[in-house]
Amino acid sequence: MSFAARNLSRALVRRTPAVAARRNVVTVPRLGTKEQMEKEAIEQIRARLSYQKEIMEANPHKSHAEEWAELWTWIKISIFFCGPLCIFAVTKDLLIEEHHHRPTEGNPEYMGIRNKEYPWECDSCDLFDMDCWKKCRADKLAGN
Repeated sequence: MSFAARNLSRALVRRTPAVAARRNVVTVPRLGTKEQMEKEAIEQIRARLSYQKEIMEANPHKSHAEEWAELWTWIKISIFFCGPLCIFAVTKDLLIEEHHHRPTEGNPEYMGIRNKEYPWECDSCDLFDMDCWKKCRADKLAGN
């Protein structure tokens, strides 16, 4: 993009007014006499209130009592559905499910496949397999 085109596009962007992206809310009345400032402040408050009323009429919503009724409906659903479900899941796990461990002796051959030996003294033992380490050390002592 050339220098002139870039500057032209920037100038056009600066001159185009923001349509509905900006809100222009004046919160402080303009300087003047005390009566003029009070009058302008009251006009601003009335304008805000009328705008809020328009918004409320355009977007109907539930009353406070209806909101609380719906809230308590969902609380009851949560308590009476999710509570027993959690209790059932815990009792099922405690009574039915067994915690299975991997057997320590007699592993199938495919579980002991090594592509290369381990870099420690007992190269066929896993690092935390203490029974294998004891056997390996005993074999080394017997072999010496």
